[in-house]
Amino acid sequence: MLALISFISAFAIARVFTTFYPDTVLTFTGGLHVHHFWYGLAMLAIGGWLGINYENERINRLAAVLFGAGGGIVGDEVGLLLTLGDYWTEITYTVVVIFITSASILMLISRYASVIRTEFAQFLSGQAPLYVGTFLAAVSAAFLTQTENIIVITISSVALIIALTIILAYLINQIRKRR
Repeated sequence: MLALISFISAFAIARVFTTFYPDTVLTFTGGLHVHHFWYGLAMLAIGGWLGINYENERINRLAAVLFGAGGGIVGDEVGLLLTLGDYWTEITYTVVVIFITSASILMLISRYASVIRTEFAQFLSGQAPLYVGTFLAAVSAAFLTQTENIIVITISSVALIIALTIILAYLINQIRKRR
């Protein structure tokens, strides 16, 4: 949790600072510009090293803060790194949102694994085909309505037909059981 909070905070601070002070850069003679992702890499390395080498709760917390902050600073410049020059590209926000979402989900899953297993077991007991068919139908219909690409339309149409077949088979099976 400390690493995730540090990641989000460092990313936000780096973005705000760069927005308000875009000309503040460390430049060496000859025009060599040191991007702040280098500081982030150093923080990632130091935080990772501390976390691996010490079994101390206080040092592990420090390592998590350093590692998260370093990741946030590197994440701030991921668009620059991927596009080789466009700091303000929207891909940066996409990558950071995907990372934050994934990290949050993984933390929740690890924390509540037994509750999630129990819930899914109850949720899927006997009704899995209905849920899978409904999910597949919804996703397929969403893709069908959002594209003009013939390949996507074909794949989505086939998936929708399969989904409706699964749902229909489930409903027929339920009706037979009640008789």
